[in-house]
Amino acid sequence: MQDPRELYDVRTALDTVPTGLYLVAALTGFADAGGAVSQLNSYLLETLDSEEIARFDSDALLDYRARRPIITFEQDHLTDYRPAQLSLYLMRDEVGQQFLLLTGYEPDFQWERFSSAVLDLVSLLKVRSTIWVHSIPMPVPHTRPIGVTVSGNREGLADAMSVWRPTTQAPATAMHLIEYRLQEVGASTVGFVLLVPHYLGDTEYPAAAVAAISNISSATGLIFPTDKLREDDREFVANIDEQVAGNPELERLVGALEQRHDAYMQDSPLKSPLTHVDGALPSADEIAAELEKFLAYRRRGDEDA
Repeated sequence: MQDPRELYDVRTALDTVPTGLYLVAALTGFADAGGAVSQLNSYLLETLDSEEIARFDSDALLDYRARRPIITFEQDHLTDYRPAQLSLYLMRDEVGQQFLLLTGYEPDFQWERFSSAVLDLVSLLKVRSTIWVHSIPMPVPHTRPIGVTVSGNREGLADAMSVWRPTTQAPATAMHLIEYRLQEVGASTVGFVLLVPHYLGDTEYPAAAVAAISNISSATGLIFPTDKLREDDREFVANIDEQVAGNPELERLVGALEQRHDAYMQDSPLKSPLTHVDGALPSADEIAAELEKFLAYRRRGDEDA
């Protein structure tokens, strides 16, 4: 394997970066139900002070044909070219506490080499703990708090926060591999998988970003501004509730999800909060077209703003 350190360019001398910080990782490219990771990345970079420490080599890691860069065409010529970026930043939270943020796309290629590069940075910077987040769609109601499945070797967090603890095989992400490698070397790590209502999976659901931030705060003690996200969420949910209240079929379907969720949370004999008693998953297609039409304007890339 080629030297992992050749995968990234150092933008700030590493010996000037404080050691012993938390590393928060949020990579897009897999699932990202409710836009939790993409919203988290944008919100943190837009609202907090940041300094780029290292940038990874997209030519080595990215399949441009699968995730094409954005160009700007003005009438008869090109004025801008924006390739995807994967970088490590030094950040400050709302009260000035420093932490590291690994943000950008999930690599398409060279996962083992990328994992080695990240572990190398973790070692060089004596990272205190690595925390990462992603989100998947699940048949749970939007009227209940977003649950989470916790992985890693910080058992206290898993015991306190993990609402669904299956034994299963699932498609891996690059961050799963990094978590696995960190555990092999005895480094502290925790992953949060947000369980987002499946009928909101293709939207930018503000509650998903709020849940991501809340879980990161619980694992690190970092403090983040969330007033704007919470305000957006109140407006978003109020509009959904209005649509549901005006449609008996939607009310019935959401009510069924609520009953399954509540039964599970009250130590129901159900094997999972995500299934019918007979084990069949309720389909997102069961959520009526009226709600889908309302949510369409929220789908990423379709907003006029």
